Amino acid sequence: MDQIKTGFAKQLFFWPSKNISRAIPIILLLGFFTGILTDISSLKKLILPITVLMIYPTMIGFKANEILGFAHGKLLVTVMLLNFLLIPAFAYLLGTQFLLNEPELFAGLAITSLLPTSNMTIAFTMLAKGNVPASIKMTTLGLLLGSFLAPWYLYLLVGKYVPVDILATIKTIALVILIPLILGVLTYNYLLKKYSQDYFQKQIKPYLPASSTWGMVLIIFISMGMNAQRIASHLDVFAVAFGVQLVFYAVNYGVAILLGRKFFEEKDSLTLVFSTVLRNLSISIGLAATAFGSNAALMVSLAFLIQGQAAAGFIKLNEKYSLLTSKRKTIGG
Repeated sequence: MDQIKTGFAKQLFFWPSKNISRAIPIILLLGFFTGILTDISSLKKLILPITVLMIYPTMIGFKANEILGFAHGKLLVTVMLLNFLLIPAFAYLLGTQFLLNEPELFAGLAITSLLPTSNMTIAFTMLAKGNVPASIKMTTLGLLLGSFLAPWYLYLLVGKYVPVDILATIKTIALVILIPLILGVLTYNYLLKKYSQDYFQKQIKPYLPASSTWGMVLIIFISMGMNAQRIASHLDVFAVAFGVQLVFYAVNYGVAILLGRKFFEEKDSLTLVFSTVLRNLSISIGLAATAFGSNAALMVSLAFLIQGQAAAGFIKLNEKYSLLTSKRKTIGG
């Protein structure tokens, strides 16, 4: 009986992370109906501690030395230019065209555009048989640069439309990124002193993304619940926000595919795509909720509905139609 209970508890623990495409819509609906039936605004004070606890597991095993070395230089420059110039500029264009009446949603879109790459980047690159070492470098550097640049970019992108306290944003980033990063590095070093690398990879690491996902779904639930009454009375705003996120991802895919076809071999092209179209949504939603409120977090929540499914769909389409292989590459070798 105890084994059955343990097995069920383990299945329940891993279910959201293994079924993210189903878990997010369920949590959004649950949060919506809960918010319609009752006031859950008192849960807002839990967002910051949940965010820190959510991001901390993702930082265990983080290796800053992955960015050292000069390999993958052309790919690195292309990815960074896309992530920190073109994509934020496109987000600004979308925001000024469609979200000026909803500045917090604009802020959520801006945050999504400023924090690139996550563990999903490495995972999808591996699944698609891309350049994994390059993907690790892009992910590590993207997190460090994004953390440093985000407060200043947010001020430039949305400071005219929604108050951006740079000092407060830096403090928030320190709380939700740097402190979990430091704790994650310390925890990883401690674990390696106590256990072997093989034990960590097989027995501990699988639990880390699963525990982080529970924090993520809690933030999504609270954000949706706090906005439920407003969404119910302004479904048009919700539809516009979702449409903006769809366009944001579609154009990002289009640009990354075109650049990959023109300038890189397929393995590097796959890394280029997943290092730019996949955003660090777990950190984004925490930063959005703590720095700008539940509306901004809701905007990031909508990206969760798109990102994973789009990446999985892209792998299938590329395998079927060779989207990243141009005629020039085929002829040339």
